[in-house]
Amino acid sequence: MIKRIFIPAFIILVFYCPQVFSKPDTSSLTISRIDKEIVFDGLPFEKVWEEIEPLPVVMFQPVFGNEPTEKTEIRLFYNDKYLYVSGRLYDSDASKIKSSTKKRDDFGPNSDGFGVILDTFNDNENALSFSTTPAGIRSDMSIFNDAVGRMNHMPFNMSWNTFWDVETTINEEGWFAEIRIPISSLRFQDDNGITTMGLIVWRFIPHKNESIMFPAIHPKYGNWAMMKPSKAKDVIFKGIKPKKPVYISPYGLTGFSETNELNDAETEYINNKDATYEAGLDIKYGLTGNLTMDLTLNTDFAQVEADDEMINLTRFSLFFPEKRKFFQERSSIFSFSSGGSSNLFYSRKIGLYDDQPVRIYGGARIVGRIGSWDLGFLDMQTAAFEDLPSENFGVLRMRRQVINENSYIGGILTSRIGMNGEYNTAYGLDAILRVFNYDYLDIKWSQSFETGFNNNLFSLDPTKFNISWEKRKEEGFAYSLSWSRSGEEFNPGIGFEMRDDYSFARTQLQYGWLPGKDSKLFSHSFFIQQMYFLSVSDGSLETLTAGPGWKFQTKSMMSGNLSLSYMIEDVKEAFSFSDGAEVPVGRYEFIEFRGMISTPMSRKLYSMILCRAGGFYDGYRASISLMPTWSISSSFQLNGMYQYNWINFEGRSQIFNGQIGRLKILYMYNTKLSASAFIQVNSSNNDIISNFRLRYNPKEGNDFYLVFNEGRNTNLDRETPELPQISNRTILVKYTHTFNL
Repeated sequence: MIKRIFIPAFIILVFYCPQVFSKPDTSSLTISRIDKEIVFDGLPFEKVWEEIEPLPVVMFQPVFGNEPTEKTEIRLFYNDKYLYVSGRLYDSDASKIKSSTKKRDDFGPNSDGFGVILDTFNDNENALSFSTTPAGIRSDMSIFNDAVGRMNHMPFNMSWNTFWDVETTINEEGWFAEIRIPISSLRFQDDNGITTMGLIVWRFIPHKNESIMFPAIHPKYGNWAMMKPSKAKDVIFKGIKPKKPVYISPYGLTGFSETNELNDAETEYINNKDATYEAGLDIKYGLTGNLTMDLTLNTDFAQVEADDEMINLTRFSLFFPEKRKFFQERSSIFSFSSGGSSNLFYSRKIGLYDDQPVRIYGGARIVGRIGSWDLGFLDMQTAAFEDLPSENFGVLRMRRQVINENSYIGGILTSRIGMNGEYNTAYGLDAILRVFNYDYLDIKWSQSFETGFNNNLFSLDPTKFNISWEKRKEEGFAYSLSWSRSGEEFNPGIGFEMRDDYSFARTQLQYGWLPGKDSKLFSHSFFIQQMYFLSVSDGSLETLTAGPGWKFQTKSMMSGNLSLSYMIEDVKEAFSFSDGAEVPVGRYEFIEFRGMISTPMSRKLYSMILCRAGGFYDGYRASISLMPTWSISSSFQLNGMYQYNWINFEGRSQIFNGQIGRLKILYMYNTKLSASAFIQVNSSNNDIISNFRLRYNPKEGNDFYLVFNEGRNTNLDRETPELPQISNRTILVKYTHTFNL
């Protein structure tokens, strides 16, 4: 019944709403077109810059709306080839100007910063960000979902890269920057020679914990208010045409690998050594001014850093984020999230099987816009691997704006087809509607069909439905209400579902304050939340969590949250953390405390501390994580993580101790040459994983990598036969060179 109502209503929304509603008029700013050349040297003092009025910037933080404490002049102009952005970033105490890194895309909150955000299609939801530091690093990323994050998922993608340049200088008056973005690096639409984009510019001064921006976006819009495309200033460009660049990037790879594997009789470990020789090709081609196609052949991810080690203390699958740049780039356009980590498309299902890499023969991706529709298309073919046949993976995602500038409707299709005839397909329809000023309604409907199932189109068994209503603001009263249902046969073949066969409801009520200039707090809020999971098949309660909490951010950029939760867990199948600790079948009630504190991130040394303590099923738990970052200089950086988990099931005489340690050392000789070492220790798995990478990046698209990976076993006599010290070892050299045609 739900489906019979939902689908016709969705079709009406798609085809009729654009004609009924119109986008409200907004004021706009015309960017100067100046057909002159400048000396691109990080000193924006030529006459051409003097002819342009600087943008009227205001303070965002620590006191919104105040005059900036430091003189800041930001100007823009363009010609047929480039968009230029300049910053005269004066500082009354230039000795305190900070630059904590020289690595591409490694901009942090303890560096002075300057940047521009462009909503190139003016869709009020997606944008591109370009920023730099006094050291002249290039940091670019894409912003999506109108900079609204979900739980631990940030609303931006740091892996998006394009071709652009920056030059900076520092003197006793401050620091100065010129950003040059080729018009060919941007995708946009023009209407009779007029192109409208959204614009945000900003500056950050860490020694004052001060943010400066244009336009004046109020902090009440949330943690990422400064990045919201929907609040950007409309700016007009006249007479620019989107270009159609072609980039061809072949790569070559060679290396050596060593593994120790148990023989068929399971009596001893056999040492296997292999040499590797690979080559492949990536092509980026502008099909139109609005569409870009990427082709890949024999795709390789040898340079990708190892996954972060985790200890699973739940009865559900762990979610590991995508680290492969090919799948990270433009990934937001393919997203069909139904809350948390659940998504109809999870790219780690392609080219990975049981944490082992599967050869990708090749594929194609098309992203951009056709008319009013945002489009994402992906098709990949993988090789056979162990008991897995060669498979084809396909995704088609489309969205468009309706009703107002913050409302969208769309759909997605996914397919996973094995060469042995097995298949899994899924589709989804969704709508995000801004109903009132801050209120948004989010609706999603999806179904999956696969080999061996009934695949009844008119059944709720292979169906998932989500609906949520939220007030998106941090000041005053706000709320979030959501409900979803996942049928017993719902199983997206290239998606991620932490649970199956459930109905879920969540409610959060919140009241927040922005105390103003007389308080040490920048913002804080109290909330109370409740959520539960019920089994669809028998209606029984599986999980309940309810309780109050408080979150805050100070003007010194310290932040944190504290919460207390009453929990019910109904365990229907026993699960274990180790050989000596398990949770039997049964119903459990307990109370848990959670806390997070982040010290001021504008300092050279800062840390995040996470804590969970209290009841845990029929026992007790204490977990603490410490994650420090130390920017020793702009060339040397240390990142660490130590996690300690202690669980005591006293009534069953079971104790579990699990520890994880991570250390990452990064050395940056300059903005082109860097070396990193990454070492992880997991006491639960009894292993040590290490990774070393040397990267030389003389210019965008040209990369040389030297990579060393090693896995070591600890506690060797825990199994028979005794484990080898080395489980695997690899050394690889990879070079990619990009040709711009």
